[in-house]
Amino acid sequence: MVRALFAGGGTGGHLFPAIALAQEMTAIDSDCRIEFVGTRYGIEYKMKENLGYPLHTIAIRGLARKLSFSLVMFPLRLAVAVVQSLRICSRFKPDVVVGTGGYVAGPVIIAAALKGIPRVLQEQNSYPGLVTRKLAAKTNIIFTAYKKAEDYLPAGVTFKRLGNPIRRTVTQGDRAEALKKFGLRSDRKTILILGGSQGAHRINEAVLKSLDRLDDKLQLLWQCGKRDYKDVAARLNKKDFVISLFPFSNDMDAVYAATDLAVARAGALTIAELTACGIPSILIPYPYATADHQTHNAAEVVSAGAAEMVSDSELDKLELLKIAVDIAHSDRLDNMREKAAALGKPEAASEIAREILHLAGYEGENLDTSDQVGSD
Repeated sequence: MVRALFAGGGTGGHLFPAIALAQEMTAIDSDCRIEFVGTRYGIEYKMKENLGYPLHTIAIRGLARKLSFSLVMFPLRLAVAVVQSLRICSRFKPDVVVGTGGYVAGPVIIAAALKGIPRVLQEQNSYPGLVTRKLAAKTNIIFTAYKKAEDYLPAGVTFKRLGNPIRRTVTQGDRAEALKKFGLRSDRKTILILGGSQGAHRINEAVLKSLDRLDDKLQLLWQCGKRDYKDVAARLNKKDFVISLFPFSNDMDAVYAATDLAVARAGALTIAELTACGIPSILIPYPYATADHQTHNAAEVVSAGAAEMVSDSELDKLELLKIAVDIAHSDRLDNMREKAAALGKPEAASEIAREILHLAGYEGENLDTSDQVGSD
């Protein structure tokens, strides 16, 4: 029986890949025991009742980027969190420790290294996070999604580029059912406006400003976020367009099934899901992301021909929906769809899960890593 300890949280971008990997590991090895490590401040704690796995918490916070009391206290907090992680490892006795990024992964990976437990990191972004950059040399293997990420890893580190792990069901939505669910028409192309769980106020404003560009051959599926929902709904009240507006959806399978073109931020998991579903996109990187990693993410998708990129600073100067409408009506759309599908890695979670189980010593009949992509 394999025991795996996952450390990754703070945001959904670090937690959801861990959940996808955990689910795939238990699908392969039903006896696999999995536990999570997080903090009381992250999304993992808010979700603890629905996480599906035991959650341990440690007292760590992110590293402050400027001189402050929090920065001065960081070494002490890190030391305490490492001791807590050592205790968790001693109790649970994992065969492998998996870090999926964020500050919570650091102490747990350090503790695993001190105890000689096999450890891996899964890096979602094209510009690796601080934990990946600093602890790369302390891991047995790093799973990457972007070739560019490997430029920032130290020499001698073993990596495999298998893509970002996403839930298997994301690609399995039914278009006809999805259109019916959202009250959309089957004779129109659908443009998805995707702002993330909190929405994206600037994207919402840019869409509202250019709404007159929408024509009678197109319709909007618009996740505007909880904060903006009432305001956007009120401003759409007298508009004569086919628009399905909602604050947030947990049924992304249906959302993607109904979509022909997406307008979204450039988070690593958003891109992974869009490309796995073969959806072309207009990507608007969040300008305050650490080290501008969303711009790096978007650049790789653009260079592959699967997306266009619009900077956040340009939203005040251009008509966002005009760009989307022009692409939706052009011959480029089919080509971008093909490029997106070629870029997608819908089996990433399964492939990475098999590699982790192999490292942990699992030799069950459902495990085969012979055809996995190696480091290059």
